[in-house]
Amino acid sequence: MVTAVVGANWGDEGKGKITDMLAEKADIIIRFQGGANAGHTIINNYGRFALHTLPSGVFYDHTTSVIGNGVALDIPKLFKEVKEIEAGGVPTPKILVSDRAQMVMPYHVLLDSYEEERLAGASFGSTKSGIAPFYSDKYAKIGFQVSELFADEKTLKEKIERVIAQKNVLLEHLYHKPLLTVDEVYATLMEYKEMVKPFVCDVSAFLYKAIKEGKNILLEGQLGSMKDPDHGIYPMVTSSSTLAGYGAIGAGIPPYEIKRVVTVCKAYSSAVGAGEFVSEIEGEEADLLRTHGGDKGEFGATTGRPRRMGWFDCVASKYGCRLQGTTDVAFTVLDALGYLDEIPVCVGYEIDGEVTTDFPVTTKLKDAKPVYKVLPGWKCDIRGITDYNELPENCRNYIEFIEKEIGFPITMVSNGPGRHEIIYRQA
Repeated sequence: MVTAVVGANWGDEGKGKITDMLAEKADIIIRFQGGANAGHTIINNYGRFALHTLPSGVFYDHTTSVIGNGVALDIPKLFKEVKEIEAGGVPTPKILVSDRAQMVMPYHVLLDSYEEERLAGASFGSTKSGIAPFYSDKYAKIGFQVSELFADEKTLKEKIERVIAQKNVLLEHLYHKPLLTVDEVYATLMEYKEMVKPFVCDVSAFLYKAIKEGKNILLEGQLGSMKDPDHGIYPMVTSSSTLAGYGAIGAGIPPYEIKRVVTVCKAYSSAVGAGEFVSEIEGEEADLLRTHGGDKGEFGATTGRPRRMGWFDCVASKYGCRLQGTTDVAFTVLDALGYLDEIPVCVGYEIDGEVTTDFPVTTKLKDAKPVYKVLPGWKCDIRGITDYNELPENCRNYIEFIEKEIGFPITMVSNGPGRHEIIYRQA
């Protein structure tokens, strides 16, 4: 069976832990989109790790970790991660890299940084990982697939010359930066070839065979529904689809094979980067939630930036779950809320004097004000509880209220960062 693990909101929902947990019974785990611009924090028997490209199920020796064709593949970062987890005592993972995956080039990272510098106060809050320039090149058909590393030197150099002619116009006339040369780009690609050569595979054919053999397959997405370029808070979005449906494209499998979609929702809201965020809170209230949240506070796993904080947003989460085709909701970081006497929940948006529970387009979102329902807190530590019925009554009421508001079943409740700090429930 194929299961997708995706986010309902702005990212940072705790997908890494859920993937790591579900991977215990998986044979294959696939990253199907995005790049090293966001991270998943994993805490397990080996320690604490921040992954950026490797799938979050990489810690099991029975799994195969796959980089799908939809990923923005930064080859040096991928293998740096492998060395880091090996240094932490993790067995060397079995890795496959799609021959159709495209590569993040050093000039993508430079162009990303130069554009943010040029835009200054009007920037997109990029992580400067080269993701937007990478996907721009992919869809302009001037990116480099892994398979092209194995072309003959003449063919590859001719393509490099065509590509950098465009880049050098930007570098010279828009950014006023040093120009690229064919030889330096070719040398970089040859370095990448040596690094990735042992792992290159026709991933689509590999997965087709695995599905026929009845293997358990996990698709792992990056970020969440609000960051999808079509359905999210455009233009403050990422550059590849964050939806489970894209998993079929980014991995090369039939869409009807995705039987289960586990959509992860955090028990409050958080976001990194710019963009509309209706239930956002600030000041001391935000600092307290940020301090109590996550494993070591709410800070980006990739950037280290303090995350923007807010109360749970039923409007955004209902919309995000609907887009994902959710079969199961995994409700995470519930234990962080135990310090609160009362917990506000955003149940609607007021726009131009009218209240809606439907998530609007970005132009209307700018004027939305949150409508809150305040629920009583449970004022105790729930860490270690694995039986749903042993949770405090107010805690169960909080879960069940949100479940009713979003309209999708909460079947897993995470009450701590550890792999087995999880409660399974029948919705």
